[in-house]
Amino acid sequence: MTSSIVINATPRAELGKSASRRLRRNNGVPAVLYGAKKEAQSLLLQHHEIIKALENEQIFTQLFKLNIDGEHHSVRLRDIQRHAYKPKILHMDFQRITGNERLHVKIPLHFINGENSPAVKDGAIIAHQIKEVEIICPALHIPAFLEVDLSNLELDQILHLSDLTLPADAVIVALTHGESHNLPIAAAHIPRAVIEEVEETPAAEEAAAEGTTEEGAAEEEKSE
Repeated sequence: MTSSIVINATPRAELGKSASRRLRRNNGVPAVLYGAKKEAQSLLLQHHEIIKALENEQIFTQLFKLNIDGEHHSVRLRDIQRHAYKPKILHMDFQRITGNERLHVKIPLHFINGENSPAVKDGAIIAHQIKEVEIICPALHIPAFLEVDLSNLELDQILHLSDLTLPADAVIVALTHGESHNLPIAAAHIPRAVIEEVEETPAAEEAAAEGTTEEGAAEEEKSE
């Protein structure tokens, strides 16, 4: 699936660390486009445009268009280098995609309807064990995210990777290694603090009752 994102770029003639520093001082972002058995191409991007594009999470999973002087290329984002502490992009790598080849990608999980689940109505808390999953999928069918519907989640129930609904011809990488890698993705349990409080309350009440009885017996002995 191709997103609606379009990033503009121009060919970059100046190469090297000094040239890249000069570009960054002028709000440019050096980048490289490679793949499809073609020669790698050095590019220049505009920092403000990149910052805006990165607000859309689809750029991290979906194919999008790279416009190089009017020529559009279908690409995916392969790497992004950020400044250690400033909100600044230092470098980006893009991969050309020319067909429907199978790609290894990380896809975010979107958990929905947890508040309507029987587990939450019974007082449980739903823990999200993982936030993304690695899949192998045809390039044109990469989903923006995988939806995890929690509306039927029961108390003490655990959802695993095998419970995810995938696009056609997609596989979860972990599950290709065997059933032992069928990791949990969400679980519903009563918080431990609540369980401990419920377990301790009868004992505390019993102890309080015994204490009252002993105090009463002592008062009776004094009165005699």
